[in-house]
Amino acid sequence: MSTYYDPKDLKKFGNIEEFQKPLADKFFDYYGEVFKEGALTAREKALIALAVSHAVQCPYCIDAYTGDTLKKGCSEAEMMEAVHVAAAIRGGASLVHGVQMMNKVKKMTM
Repeated sequence: MSTYYDPKDLKKFGNIEEFQKPLADKFFDYYGEVFKEGALTAREKALIALAVSHAVQCPYCIDAYTGDTLKKGCSEAEMMEAVHVAAAIRGGASLVHGVQMMNKVKKMTM
């Protein structure tokens, strides 16, 4: 069965330089710097990336960071908790925008 997102395409990520090498080089340099150890450990960054991957719903990122967090020693419980954090923030962001609707309703019905 074929899927819209072909898992094999994840291995082709580096090929984005084919059509625009200077910008790809800048991106990959930046990406590499971001994921280096710093104020956050590489393990913490991997968990953040896993959570963000779910928030932005990128199947390639989910695959990549699921593997990366496992390699960095994260447990299934930690990984799922990170996903729940992403879900809570995403859900909360939708709900807080309900205030805009409420303000508009109050304005229109006054």
